[in-house]
Amino acid sequence: MTASGPAPVADRGSAVVEFVLVGTLLLFLFLGVVQVGIVLHIRNTLAADAAEGARHAANLNAAPDSGGPYAEQLITSSVPGNTAGNCTSNAVTGPAGVPLVEVHCQVSVPLTLVPLGASTTISVVGHAVQETP
Repeated sequence: MTASGPAPVADRGSAVVEFVLVGTLLLFLFLGVVQVGIVLHIRNTLAADAAEGARHAANLNAAPDSGGPYAEQLITSSVPGNTAGNCTSNAVTGPAGVPLVEVHCQVSVPLTLVPLGASTTISVVGHAVQETP
């Protein structure tokens, strides 16, 4: 038995309300996925900058502590926004006594798609084998 005719009065307008409710949930889900993608991209860029700072400090005529400021310069030029990097570098001994230069960077990244000005801190480490004469 099929009913033909107008919808009951109690159900009128329910499609609009359901669309708004489901659309809002889907919008927040989409914005969350985009925000995670942005944070992962920035983390990968920071990791590359820290590794490049370690390679810079591992050169034959460079001081091991010169990698931190170099990585900070790279972070300032490669990550948009006001992300001030806090990078330090030092010489360490790796497995089997291999001399390494290690650069630690810690950056506070604002979450652009989350309201109320929230931010997250990302820490990365870069290593490079130190050149010896």
